[in-house]
Amino acid sequence: YQYPLMFGLILAFCWCSLVCCSRIYMGMHSILDVIAGFLYAILILAVFHPVVDLIDNFNLTYKYAPLIIISLHLALGIFSFTLDTWSTSRGDTAQILGCGAGVACGSHVNYILGLQLDPPPHSLPLSLSSITVSVFGKAILRLLIGVVVLLLTKVAMKKATIPLACKIFRVPHDDVRRARQRMEVELPYRYITYGMVGFSLMFIVPCLFHFIGLS
Repeated sequence: YQYPLMFGLILAFCWCSLVCCSRIYMGMHSILDVIAGFLYAILILAVFHPVVDLIDNFNLTYKYAPLIIISLHLALGIFSFTLDTWSTSRGDTAQILGCGAGVACGSHVNYILGLQLDPPPHSLPLSLSSITVSVFGKAILRLLIGVVVLLLTKVAMKKATIPLACKIFRVPHDDVRRARQRMEVELPYRYITYGMVGFSLMFIVPCLFHFIGLS
């Protein structure tokens, strides 16, 4: 969408400030952690921004891209789990990696099937239209349906992956909370569950919207 530059800068500043302050308020990170993370994010942006289009094109067009994406994200998850003690950051890392892999694979499937879920490039940038009752109602309906589908996906995958991982790796599942702190349970649970959530977000939910006329 085409919008004023100042509006975008203010929105980005407010969102970044809320995220940074929430980490300090919740006691998850110190001020130095937040500053270092902010600077690290700028470094990542400077390095990867020039090659974003190349990576995106590879994810969409290369035949074996899903296999490479899943393998790479899974390897990064295993590497991040090499901690001596359990930490919530391990699960968060696997959750982010799984969701990223699911989103990338969902985009690949959309491209392979020829599903044009995004506006054609020649129509961009889109102009902001006035908000009517019809537009607002349609947006709320899309939100509710999308959230319900994603929540059902999460619940179903959670119910399936935790008992299966416990059975495969012979981990007692009487105490689910303690079982989830084991790497061999937490990694597949988080990775598969949120991988499917990301895939649903990019493929299943948009296809559902297209089917019921909410695209």
